[in-house]
Amino acid sequence: MAIRVLIADDQEMVRTGFRMIVDSQPDMEVVGEAADGAEAVALARRLRPDVCLFDIRMPAMDGLEATRVLAGPGVEDPPRIVIVTTFDMDEYVYGALRGGAVGFLLKDSGPALLLEAVRAAANGESLVSPSITCLLYTS
Repeated sequence: MAIRVLIADDQEMVRTGFRMIVDSQPDMEVVGEAADGAEAVALARRLRPDVCLFDIRMPAMDGLEATRVLAGPGVEDPPRIVIVTTFDMDEYVYGALRGGAVGFLLKDSGPALLLEAVRAAANGESLVSPSITCLLYTS
């Protein structure tokens, strides 16, 4: 059975690129796309994806708030959320992980790490970009 993925990013080109990467894999399929956090929450609740890829900065509701709503403390059977962003600020990393995200990637990590993060999340594991891991150790 394919890993069902929801993509949320306010930039259409990013969503399209992520879709191409994910859909190129025989064990994955993109089931929905959202341009803002509120739409992402609604789609996640309706489509029940296995893994969500969320940007941080989006209109209507940012990715951190969308993560808290869908996967925060007390949420039963949450989707596995991986934050994929250009921002490596420690407050975003901590906010995402405390809010229920299981992964945190920088957009310059490359396709292989993105796919690895999706598979890890689907398997109940976590993956954080190596540069972010270094940031966490030094903070």
